[in-house]
Amino acid sequence: MEKEARFRNKITCFTFVFSVLVVWVHCTNGEVFLGKSPDLEKVAAFERFLGNTVAQIAVPGFFMMSGYLFYRNFSWENLEKKWESRIKSVLIPFLLWNFIYYLGYVIGSRLPVVTDIVGKGKVPFNWYTAVDAVLHYTYNYVFWYLYQLILLIILAPVIYGVLKCRVLGCAVLISLFYLVQRGAMIPVLNLDALFYYGLAAFWGIHGTECVEGSWSWKKGLAGAGAAVGAIALPIMFQSEGIGAKVWYRAMMPQGLWLMANPDWLPGAKGWMKYNFFLYATHFALVRLINKTAARVLPGYWLFPVALFLVMPGIMVWFSSRWGAWLKRRLPRLWMLLNGGR
Repeated sequence: MEKEARFRNKITCFTFVFSVLVVWVHCTNGEVFLGKSPDLEKVAAFERFLGNTVAQIAVPGFFMMSGYLFYRNFSWENLEKKWESRIKSVLIPFLLWNFIYYLGYVIGSRLPVVTDIVGKGKVPFNWYTAVDAVLHYTYNYVFWYLYQLILLIILAPVIYGVLKCRVLGCAVLISLFYLVQRGAMIPVLNLDALFYYGLAAFWGIHGTECVEGSWSWKKGLAGAGAAVGAIALPIMFQSEGIGAKVWYRAMMPQGLWLMANPDWLPGAKGWMKYNFFLYATHFALVRLINKTAARVLPGYWLFPVALFLVMPGIMVWFSSRWGAWLKRRLPRLWMLLNGGR
């Protein structure tokens, strides 16, 4: 496998892992199954550990891969081309999926069997609500990531103008981390998203050899050190604030990337390549499955835990099967929904 092919395969493998993790972020179900029963706290603690701690590297990982790929081989001359490609791969799917989710909630809120599971009351069906839903992802919460990504892509001239100077770029990234851990906020743009994206963009501009170059044990040990530091430093300093969380979520994906020898990774299987479709569809399906299962299964702690653990597998199966069907039967629609991926 050639260098570029190995790099692309590694991207696909990491995207697949992050997609699995993001399902765990959104499929906590203890309260839905158990209500206020004595078993709730144990189940909730387990799901919080896996979904709200371990798996929280998923979306930062997505931001970092997006930032790296946008600024990899970047120059002022290809900015327009980069923007054009992201219109197809990010903006159009963002608008289309938000509209689909809105229509789904409109229909679901009017079906007697589904209304209680949807839990939104009767969703208004008018132009104002539709436009708001499309632009502000009102019924598709997980697309806050794409919304932030669109803003970051628009800011490309500013980000590149700052990061192309190593010293200035490092200073700005350190300042961003300081602001994030201090809880600073600005309108519209998430500073932590800017930090993750900018950190990887810096590597895309100045560190492609480190990110894509030949793997060595030295690189693997550096990655292991970063991963251990991601966990150990917050514990050593007894910090559980936002700074510790951002540190973990930024360092762990980088550490895992450096540890992973691309020659050891398996070639990505076909069912591992529907990650955007999985991301776009999983949230509503996870909620539907959890709420439906809670209605028909006994209120015993084993059922929510088992369903929580297997939910990523269910979502991978669904996304690969239905994604393949759409790709084969409705290729033009598939290209729009999946952003040409």
